[in-house]
Amino acid sequence: MTIKKTSSTRRKLMLAACLSSLPWLTPTVVQAQDFPANPITFVVPFSAGSATDQLARALAQGVTDVSGVSVVVDNKPGASAMIGATDVARAQPDGYRVLITTNTSQSANPHLYKKLNYDPVKDFQPITLLGTGGQIMVVHPSFEGKNVQDFIRIAKENPGKLSFGSGSSSSRVAGELLQQMAGIDLLHVPYKSNPMAITDLLGGQITMMISDMATGLPQVQSGSLRALGVTTPERSPLAPDVPTIAEAGVPGYEMGYWFAAYVPAGTPEPVVKKLHELLTEAVKRPAPQQFYKQTGTNPVTSTPEELAKFQEEETRKWGEIIQKAGIEKS
Repeated sequence: MTIKKTSSTRRKLMLAACLSSLPWLTPTVVQAQDFPANPITFVVPFSAGSATDQLARALAQGVTDVSGVSVVVDNKPGASAMIGATDVARAQPDGYRVLITTNTSQSANPHLYKKLNYDPVKDFQPITLLGTGGQIMVVHPSFEGKNVQDFIRIAKENPGKLSFGSGSSSSRVAGELLQQMAGIDLLHVPYKSNPMAITDLLGGQITMMISDMATGLPQVQSGSLRALGVTTPERSPLAPDVPTIAEAGVPGYEMGYWFAAYVPAGTPEPVVKKLHELLTEAVKRPAPQQFYKQTGTNPVTSTPEELAKFQEEETRKWGEIIQKAGIEKS
């Protein structure tokens, strides 16, 4: 039995065919319009307690406050942030796995390692900058040197015997740059994350480290460690009595770091836009603002395009610093 199609029926079929071909009705875009419909995971390539971890947890609370969607923080430390970065680079590009990271994974590692399991540019879609900050040079209170000049003098008297720990490229390069500019020879001891290096510094296993403020400053304030200097051009308002390393004996010395958010390359534009809205709004919420205030971090956000350009400039800058410091790729 053949059913004769009326002109009305043909019009309906043609309309349905046209609508089904429209890009905003494809499954991917429909999902993007509903984003976020499930919990989001923030992947942190450093251990719990690190500055990046503290910021990620504060932002997680901020995103939940803004959207009502829960956010899980997943720490994947190790290999100078490569493990966590690779995890997100290989994740589904749906916006539900976000890398909260630093210049370590995105700008410094290409100059420090001969082989990376990810491409800092091609494998990621930038979302936004999240902040910039400085570092603090700390030693155990039992160390005989009282300031940066003392440390340099003792290091010159004992070449290769004093050690410094680092759990991020920012921390490592800061120590390597100090060696290069001060003309000293220190033993580098690598860690998966800065809190692990702090633990050994507290236990006397290493001599010194240059840590992010979020990790090192609380130990200074409690009296567990002694601060010798900060890496920023000006003194930190959180530790006004601590001189800059530049003014304390190494003229021209300066080193900082930055935080940013990325998702896998290929993430739909509407999802990127929504994540950008959520994160830039989240930084204004109480939890992140408390982190920024307590750690002396500057809250900075950007467009995805601005972050891409900033990353390119920073990669070039870090390459120059690493080359100048004489660090060979491992």
